[in-house]
Amino acid sequence: MAHDPTSAEPRRVLEQRSIDYVPRAERRGKVWHQAPFWFTGNFVLPTLVIGFIGPELGLSALVSFLAIVLGAGVGTFFMAFHANQGPRMGLPQMIQSRAQFGSRGVILPFLATVFVYVGFMVFDVILATDGLALVLPDVRWFWYPVLTALSILIAVVGHDLLHLVQRWLTYVLIVAFAITTVIAFTLPAAPAVAATPGFDLTAFLVQFSLAAGYNISYAVYVSDYSRYLPADSSAPKLIFFTYLGAAGSAIWLMGLGSLLASRLPEVDAVGTIKQVGDELFPGFGTIVVLVSAVALISIMGVNAYGAMLTGISGLDAFRRVKATQTPRVVGLTVVGVLTVVVALLIPADYLGSFNNFVLFMLYFLVPWTAVNLVDFYAVRHGKYAITEIFNPDGIYRRWSWRGLIAYVLGVLAMVPFFSLPGLYTGPVAAAIGGADLSFAVGLGVAGGAYYLFSRGIDHDAERAARERSERELEGAAQR
Repeated sequence: MAHDPTSAEPRRVLEQRSIDYVPRAERRGKVWHQAPFWFTGNFVLPTLVIGFIGPELGLSALVSFLAIVLGAGVGTFFMAFHANQGPRMGLPQMIQSRAQFGSRGVILPFLATVFVYVGFMVFDVILATDGLALVLPDVRWFWYPVLTALSILIAVVGHDLLHLVQRWLTYVLIVAFAITTVIAFTLPAAPAVAATPGFDLTAFLVQFSLAAGYNISYAVYVSDYSRYLPADSSAPKLIFFTYLGAAGSAIWLMGLGSLLASRLPEVDAVGTIKQVGDELFPGFGTIVVLVSAVALISIMGVNAYGAMLTGISGLDAFRRVKATQTPRVVGLTVVGVLTVVVALLIPADYLGSFNNFVLFMLYFLVPWTAVNLVDFYAVRHGKYAITEIFNPDGIYRRWSWRGLIAYVLGVLAMVPFFSLPGLYTGPVAAAIGGADLSFAVGLGVAGGAYYLFSRGIDHDAERAARERSERELEGAAQR
């Protein structure tokens, strides 16, 4: 979206760029904007659902909260460090992975990433419709496409509108849920919950893993929304504000979920928020739920935008895609249709499906984030030949064995630690009562293997390629 601040020509409403490099002359925005963006991005009803799990497994609200703080703290640590990649490289998150996996080898994590995006959109549109059903007819076949279309429209306008909507929603959400949280503390504990011992190591680890996995899943989004920042943006501040927003909202909303699950005999995201809010005055709970529905539509736009960028990146590896508005709109439309179809087909008991979904995506994203971060911070130290990332015959190749083997090793090492209730429980997970610690194993194995494999990289050849790339990028920007 080229714009000369000295020109009288107004900035175009629709974003012009997709998977291509953002020239330094077009960089804009403020580092602190990452905090409200990720606060609202994580302050949605599916986050609340994660907090229900601990008390349902017998944990007290306090112990559940401790597991949430530790889990979200660990998960967000890895997620937030991806933010620094945006301004340094000027690229969307997933296309950067070509440097580790190759332009075609990256299709493996790409498939898992699109699965994550669409999965979140499905759960979001279901919950948003549940919220609207409090005041409007509950007609799923109508609301699913309508709400999805609204989210797609936001994503079509693009990056700047997504940031603007997320930023202003932050203030509304803080007010609505601050009141709801205060009310939640006044509720008496449910008798069945009060009779439980309050601590169980397996349940604690399950809650910890879900909280960690939930925030690690946001790693695939991060630099999509920091790539327009100036190239000299402060890395510590950028990481801090991203961490503050994502971890703060996760801890608050998951913690609220654990509190509500310990105070009420039965919980569901929409009905529980309405019940608690109505304690202030009849109708306030409905207002909070409707605010939450708006936030869900906004984050659906964020998910659709990321799925579109990842999908175009995958197609571009096999057939060159011109970075124009047309593939963006087509890609977003495909994502929207897929979301509606899956939402209509998913079982009514989606809570159990959602918990398994969080764990399942953790299995495939953890090795990717380990490889990507090790490459950026420990191997190449943030220095890449950007034009070579778009060159299938360049130094990063079509298939890069280092990233692919490290990724596969990470996934395989995690298998004995998998714990998917009703689907599969690995032998190690079974031995420790069903707790899932696979993410720690995947991070260590994938990251360690990639670091060892990378000792043979020809950094001198890459340095020369970087210099050529910089000259080419600067020349294109001047033209």
